Amino acid sequence: MFTIRLDVPEMKALWDDLTQKASRGALGTTEDLLYRKWGKAMAWLARNPRHPGLHSHDIEPLSRRYGVKVWQSYIENDTPGAGRLYWVYGPGRQEITVIGLEPHPEDKKRDGYAKVRLSSIGAVDQ
Repeated sequence: MFTIRLDVPEMKALWDDLTQKASRGALGTTEDLLYRKWGKAMAWLARNPRHPGLHSHDIEPLSRRYGVKVWQSYIENDTPGAGRLYWVYGPGRQEITVIGLEPHPEDKKRDGYAKVRLSSIGAVDQ
């Protein structure tokens, strides 16, 4: 089992907001869908980062840009702009830190991943 960390301020703030709204029954349709899909993906990620439903794989252009191996996992598929969860291993053993939640870039086009903006990951070890 891995501990999923949302220590990156943007990711923690978004998850906390969704969680609070869910507990009050105040999620909009889009928020509810994101909350359920993101929660399911994080549960799979905690159990097995290579779960077949996640289709986890490293993203070389982002790994080069950030200087640490950056992984991408599916939160949905077969949907235009399907959501992707970006994460890194660490900072501790058996820990994964979520650093981004973005629509899938058009990676078949030149520089598709150049548009992806991830949270600051300076404190996360490789």
